[in-house]
Amino acid sequence: MTALLAAGGAFLLAVIWMDLMFDVQALGAENGAPLPESAVASIAAYYRRVTTDARPMNQLVAIVMAITVLGSLQQLMRGDGALGWRIVAVLLCVVPIALAKRRVFPNAARLGTRTEPRVQEDRLAREIAWAHVACFAAMLAFVVIQLVRAGGG
Repeated sequence: MTALLAAGGAFLLAVIWMDLMFDVQALGAENGAPLPESAVASIAAYYRRVTTDARPMNQLVAIVMAITVLGSLQQLMRGDGALGWRIVAVLLCVVPIALAKRRVFPNAARLGTRTEPRVQEDRLAREIAWAHVACFAAMLAFVVIQLVRAGGG
């Protein structure tokens, strides 16, 4: 199970990394200053492709998220290893996935439509970017825990 969870977490890390390659345009801007139109256009076009135009392929991400959450919960309930680490692993998995489902994906889909006022698009781009930074850190820690568990540590 730990190998499957490490693979699921690594897949999600790769997805977040791809997102961050576009998000960096919002992170590099001066806080509070309007983002360049070219940056917003680039980010919005990317999110339109991955949230809307990529159907049904984008559903694979949701499937991997579900498998990773369910596997983490099974790992917690199964009782192998220290309870504290099992709880931490579940939190490192569930919290960023819940954030992605409830905030990041809907915000990215909204940004991809380019129908929001420009100031709102800037806010969405920045919020998505910072959420991805937090999700990346959490999923990286989750994968490390799974790799240590898989190695018998």
